[in-house]
Order: sequence, then C-alpha cells, then structure tokens
Amino acid sequence: MSEMKLVAIIDDDASVRRATSSLVRSFGFSAVTFESAEAFLGSPQRADVSCVVCDVHMPGMSGVDLLDEMALEGRNTPMIFITAYTEERVRRRAGPSACILHKPFEAVDLAASLDDAVRPHG
Repeated sequence: MSEMKLVAIIDDDASVRRATSSLVRSFGFSAVTFESAEAFLGSPQRADVSCVVCDVHMPGMSGVDLLDEMALEGRNTPMIFITAYTEERVRRRAGPSACILHKPFEAVDLAASLDDAVRPHG
C-alpha cells in the first residue's frame, strides 16, 4: 500500500481547521494544520506536503500571497483555496485554473479537488 499523502490545512479559524482536517483524514489522507501562511512557511513539514488547502483571507499573508511566495521558491505544490468571498478577485490573482471552493463547501467537492490535486498527471 502506498504512503498516505500529507495535506496542509491553513486557516485562521480553529473550527474550520479542525473540521477540514477531520474531513481530509476521512478521505484517507494525513493532515497537518496551521493557523497562518507564515506558520506553514516556517514549518519543516511543508517539504512533505502533497497539497495545501488554504483560506484566502487571513490576517497577515493571504492564501494567494502564499501561492506567490511558493512560486518564488520554485514550489509547485497544488493548492485548493477556500473562501467565503467572491472568487472572481481570487481568480484574477491566482489564475483561471485555480481550484476555489466557496465556504461552506460540500465534502464531495473537497474530495474531488484533493483527488485531482494529488493524482499523478501525465
């Protein structure tokens, strides 16, 4: 059996982190949570992450700012954005192919997005 993929969940709301982490684990992934993009960037675990599920609007660095920072570092870790705001502004910054789930999102939509993000392409 293959090793479980690690998913990072980044959200400033503790209840969202707990719920999303539980959901991700129920899909058969490992999960690690962070209260901010800065905490994620400072973690040694980020090198092991297969996908990031990240809130867009957080104090300090936003989810899209995190995407930009990771791109500057040459990291292309798949990201799934979650937001309670309109996704048009996010798409303008993150690109037309960005995966964006609107809060509250359906479990099946997160499962499909994670599957697509970690499935080998090619």
